[in-house]
Amino acid sequence: MLILSRKKGQSILIGNNIEIFVSAIDGDQVKIGIRAPQDINILRKEVYETIQLSNIEASKGKIDLALLKNMTRSKKNSEK
Repeated sequence: MLILSRKKGQSILIGNNIEIFVSAIDGDQVKIGIRAPQDINILRKEVYETIQLSNIEASKGKIDLALLKNMTRSKKNSEK
């Protein structure tokens, strides 16, 4: 792991096309800006972890086929 110190307005480069810069510092909060190509996904870690957890839980879910069949039947009947 690389740990760097930066001041407001300073930046670091990752590769040739990603720049991370310190936009503002207010107490214990640091605002950062990221310049990167549009095809690069940028997510806060907690958002990414929540998405991953939701995907794992959804993949474990078991579908009640009888319930699904009844739901589609009742929808078809209500459309008539």
